[in-house]
Amino acid sequence: MMSYERSIVHMDLDTFFVSCERRENSALNGKPILIGGTSDRGVVASCSYEARKFGVHSAMPMRMAKQLCPEAIVLRGNSGLYTDYSAEVTDVIKESVPLYEKTSIDEFYIDLTGMDKFFGCHKLASELRQRIIRETGLPISFGLSLNKTVSKIATGEAKPNNEIRILAGTEKPFLAPLSVKKIPMVGNVTYKSLCDLGIKQIRTVQEMPMELMYKVLGKNGLTIWNKANGIDNSPVIQYRERKSISTERTFDKDTTDIAMLKGIVIAMAENLAYQLRRGNKLTACVTFKIRYSDFQTYTQQQHIPYSSMDHSLIPVVLNLFEKLYNRRLLVRLVGVRFSHLVEGGHQVNLFEDDTKFLNLSDAIDRMRERYGDRAVISAAGMEAKTISRWNPFTGEPPPLLANRRA
Repeated sequence: MMSYERSIVHMDLDTFFVSCERRENSALNGKPILIGGTSDRGVVASCSYEARKFGVHSAMPMRMAKQLCPEAIVLRGNSGLYTDYSAEVTDVIKESVPLYEKTSIDEFYIDLTGMDKFFGCHKLASELRQRIIRETGLPISFGLSLNKTVSKIATGEAKPNNEIRILAGTEKPFLAPLSVKKIPMVGNVTYKSLCDLGIKQIRTVQEMPMELMYKVLGKNGLTIWNKANGIDNSPVIQYRERKSISTERTFDKDTTDIAMLKGIVIAMAENLAYQLRRGNKLTACVTFKIRYSDFQTYTQQQHIPYSSMDHSLIPVVLNLFEKLYNRRLLVRLVGVRFSHLVEGGHQVNLFEDDTKFLNLSDAIDRMRERYGDRAVISAAGMEAKTISRWNPFTGEPPPLLANRRA
């Protein structure tokens, strides 16, 4: 069997939300733009390069951003518009390549391995980029290399609206002079730890023994060392759009315990909302299902602005529960479903959520990632202690809550 040198492209739409707004209104071209929550407690979801010159960046409190760049035009943001443009770009990519992975509303990995036999991978990627620009009017950059890590870092160096190819064998010298913060998975906390050790450039990591990185940072240290040396064998995973996620609980004994029922419903909503955030998804439709002891089943749904946040979704689920719950009948089953899912993840929520909710949600999610999905739950959700780890986006087993079907 013939083996091919891997060719992995990372494509990223430049200042995506801003670019979409400019497609709709050309008067915004060349002007500093801030998109996000418009109140002082709001957060910057995206900003133009003109605004970045003033020190503005995404996830910054809007009040601070307006102080740094007082002449900026502030826009609320339109998640529906961004989803539509993202779908347009996805359609172009889907028609053009054999294997692609969509990792967020504006970011793609494409596996062109073996295509050089027919077209030339760089030529194919460049033509695809030009087609996206031509058909959608959106600027997009890409990096091309042997693997995901190097390609993603190369895309960052190519921006704005450009492309970079890293030839096989040149990965280490390309990465060496860059900041360690350019390595995917190196966030602010890890970056500070590395700086405390005197490690600021990728070159320093490359020169360190792998064992030392492991001793200092454990498994994360090994991953960082590999990425710094341009080593990454992770595959491009074929993208499939998931339309909904759901969970149900059938009770061993039918019940009218309102406190327990509400607790389980809240825990279900919390768990599903967390899975949305893990999968970089947002929901626009919430459905609640209830089945009584006589096997009569009722469902009701409500359309909502795109969200993946507990404080937005739980009240909707509880409201639907209140509408359907008949206190005179024993309950056999309850279920929650989030549908009309789109890519975009946490960033789109910045239009609605202030820093308090974002910081709280991020902190809780980090604890769940480390200690398990049920490590942190609301007091009201304590009734549902049996929900186990579950990731509907990777096909891990469903919660114990859902393992009995009526």
